Amino acid sequence: MDRIGFGGGCHWCTEAVFQSLIGVIHVEQGFIAAPPPDDSLSEAVIVSFDPAAITLADLIGVHLATHSSTSAHVLRSRYRSAIYAFDTAQGQRAQSALATHARQSGANFITRVLDFGRFAASAPRYHNYYATDPTRPFCQTHIDPKLALLRQSHAALIKAG
Repeated sequence: MDRIGFGGGCHWCTEAVFQSLIGVIHVEQGFIAAPPPDDSLSEAVIVSFDPAAITLADLIGVHLATHSSTSAHVLRSRYRSAIYAFDTAQGQRAQSALATHARQSGANFITRVLDFGRFAASAPRYHNYYATDPTRPFCQTHIDPKLALLRQSHAALIKAG
């Protein structure tokens, strides 16, 4: 098992996206900070995954496709577009995958690869937010469209059922 952090949008949305993927074992929802100067907490998830079932590059591709990874909007302090690496080698692999996705898509990603600093879990009542009640208005308005996009763009990575 390996793990990586992702931030970019609402952690309820990000949690639901990664929970739907093959090879993903667990998703921890909360806030991540990197070392200074990126040491403010920002909504994010830690994804524990089986690298034999899903690659880091695939996880990064899903991440880039399911949040505003090219927009430097006003809420970036709360929703930092980032990949949080747990060690130098993982950070180098993530940077390489990010560059490959940028080359292949022609997109100008604002997503950065940062060192993982610290994690603060969100309140337990928000864990598994989509999975516990997908009929909530927020889920239908914000998460369902991301999952529909995911089914279109990365269908081979979606868990059966």
